[in-house]
Amino acid sequence: MCGNNMSAPLPAIVPAARKASAAVIFLHGLGDTGHGWAEAFAGIRTPHVKYICPHAPIMPVSLNMNMRMPSWFDIVSLSPDAAEDESGIKRAAENIKALIDQEVKNGIPSTRIVLGGFSQGGALSLYTALTTNQKLGGVLALSCWMPLRHSFSQAAADTCNKDVPVLQCHGEADPLVPLVFGRLTVEKLKTLLNPANITFKTYPGMPHSSCPQEMDDLKGFIETHLPPID
Repeated sequence: MCGNNMSAPLPAIVPAARKASAAVIFLHGLGDTGHGWAEAFAGIRTPHVKYICPHAPIMPVSLNMNMRMPSWFDIVSLSPDAAEDESGIKRAAENIKALIDQEVKNGIPSTRIVLGGFSQGGALSLYTALTTNQKLGGVLALSCWMPLRHSFSQAAADTCNKDVPVLQCHGEADPLVPLVFGRLTVEKLKTLLNPANITFKTYPGMPHSSCPQEMDDLKGFIETHLPPID
């Protein structure tokens, strides 16, 4: 998935209970791996859907005093006006597009693939969806923000995912990526995509994590937008 970067092992996968006719590709947050999210999706699995949770490569992260940890791209600060790792974000998005291409080669159309992620992974999923030429089945953006948001004034105007359904979720008690980031992100998304297809849900008391209600909402979104075809 990450080209020659050997620090990223193969994704954690929850196989479909029968022949896979759809897939969810879900990207974890900073310092995490795909294993926890694979376990979470195993608990809400839909029989014909394959769940793919890749692991980010290990790299130094400026935000954490250059400590090496799993990260999709460098993060300098969580301030709204912080400098962003533009080349790293774009490189990571290309790796995710390659993962989508691989599933298409495996026989799952891109329109039957939901791309999503949590925190840094959610940010990358949004950027990838807005810049790919692969028409997706949906986007899940959890507790995240819009990276390189100033680059989208025109770039996304002709995106092939203009009508993609998006479920954006955020905890109302998030101390790391405050709820205002989520609100600003959904407002930006509504200027780039069809606002009728964007759903924004918040969860009282939820910090920078998930909760059973959110997982139920993810399950409903996946079942709605990746229905069985047989």
